[in-house]
Formats: sequence, structure tokens, C-alpha cells
Amino acid sequence: MQAALAIFRALADPTRLRIVALLRAMELSVGELAQVLGQSQPRVSRHVKILVDAGLAERRREGSWVFLALGDAERVDPIFVALAAWHDRVDATNGDLMRLDAVRAERSVAAERYFASHAAEWDAIRSLYVAETEVEAAIGRVLGEAPIGRLVDIGTGTGRMLELLGPRADSVIGIDRSPEMLRFARSKLAAAEGSDVPPARAELRQGDMYALPLADRSADLVVLHQVLHYAQQPGSAIAEAARLLASGGRLLIVDFASHDREELRDQAAHARLGFSDQQIADWYGAAGLVAQPAAALDGDELTVKLWLGARPVEAVRRVA
Repeated sequence: MQAALAIFRALADPTRLRIVALLRAMELSVGELAQVLGQSQPRVSRHVKILVDAGLAERRREGSWVFLALGDAERVDPIFVALAAWHDRVDATNGDLMRLDAVRAERSVAAERYFASHAAEWDAIRSLYVAETEVEAAIGRVLGEAPIGRLVDIGTGTGRMLELLGPRADSVIGIDRSPEMLRFARSKLAAAEGSDVPPARAELRQGDMYALPLADRSADLVVLHQVLHYAQQPGSAIAEAARLLASGGRLLIVDFASHDREELRDQAAHARLGFSDQQIADWYGAAGLVAQPAAALDGDELTVKLWLGARPVEAVRRVA
């Protein structure tokens, strides 16, 4: 009863209903909400606190920024169902939508500026191995056509894996340590016209690969795409990723085979010069995963490997 009262009180204000509608469209900072709503930040912050206290919204810190998203789906979704049944949809007003487009445009400009400053470095590395289209096709072959379920992409970067695999997933979470990359991913996903993964489905969080902000067994597929070579402790990163896997869940690592391009340590901050199949198999075994045969894509200088590991399906105990 108390939870229901808190929810109804939180929604009993036009501004808070507008905030809920805007967060349904995309995650926003308090400053961006104030810009869209045409209200002061302190006033918006008070409304946000009420929604957060009622569990209808949640805050996520990314560096010096704090982003807001809708609360847990089990609490929020019934509200939208009830409102639809009452023929009273909660949608952003036309004015809000126009100002929301302005926020998307500002994010896009900032993201493009950040990407441009790093483009030469990334292009130089990409020139050493096969085209990304070939890598993505191989990812599709390795994973097969079965539904993905709950997807977690660690080191999501630009959010490309969310775009690629999101249409087959029930829920999507991208995690990255860099606030700049998260803002880039958020902008990219929001701006992608016709994307099968709208921003409301693609949840983005700041987090460290060694201490992921997610519960045990909360994922069906975890992806580490071109991330592990940055890890000082790859075995620990794999163990932490494996912690998220439910029974039958899979971990896919896409990275370089062992190589001798020493300049990548200094020029691109690579902590590891690729990995051998045996290294990955040993780390998978230590994390309780069964390694599958690796797939290889040979490039001009570097070979990309795809290592898939799976948590064994647990037997269901029957009660007589």
C-alpha cells in the first residue's frame, strides 16, 4: 500500500508526468531535463528526487555528469499499461519533443568532436586486421540464430555491439569506464534512424570491468569486444564477466591472437599483445565456463579471434 501511495503521489504533477515521458524516450541529465522542460535546475531536481524516491526513476553517475533513467521495469511498466487502458497515454508534448531533438543534436556534435579527435588512432589499428563487417558476420555465425535474452556489452565504446545484437535481445546493457564513450554511445543510439534498439531499451552505465554494477546471473550473453587487450588482469576481468552469466549463459570474447606489434603498447595503450587459445581456455575453465573451439579471421598484420565460453546448464532438481 505504501509503495502504491508513493507512486501515485509522485505522478500527481504535470511536470513529473512530462519527466517520465521524456525518460521513456531517452536517458537525460538534470541539465538536459531543465533545458527541455524550460524550468530551473533546482526545480527539476526537486521533481526528480520525488520520482527517484518512488522508484520511478534512477540516477547514474558518469564522471561529473549524472544521468537519469526510468526505474525498474517491474515498477514502471504497469503504470504505462494502466494509463493506456485509461486512454491517457503519457507522451512528451510537441514542444518537449522539439527541445529533445535539440538535446540529441547537441550530443551528436559533442560526440562527433570526440570521435574525430581519436579517429586517426582507431583507423590505424583497424587497418591492421580484417574489416569490421567480416568480424560482425563472424560474431553472427558464432552465436547462431537463437534468441540472445539478456545482453551485457562490457566496454561498449561506441555502442556498436548493442546495435548489432540488440534486435535479438530481450534487454540490453552497455557498460564502459569512460564517460566520454558513454556519451558517444548514447548519442549514436539516439540518433540512429530506424534502429531496432531504441535508446529506452539500450541501458548505458558507467562501470569497471573488474567490478561490474550488475547482479550475479543477470545475463544470458556477455560480450567483451576488443576490450580484453586493455586489461592488466585479463583473468580477473573474465571471472567478473562470467559472474553475470545465468545457467547456460555465454561469454563471447572478440580480440587479437598473440602478436608482436609492440608499438600498440605505447601508441594505443594495449596492455596485452593478444592472447593464445590456451590462455583463454584456462581463464574460462577457472571461471567455471566450458570453452568452445575458437574462430579465427586472418588480417594483414593481426588475427582476430572469437572465443566463446558457456556456463553449463544446471540440472533442475525435482521434488517428489
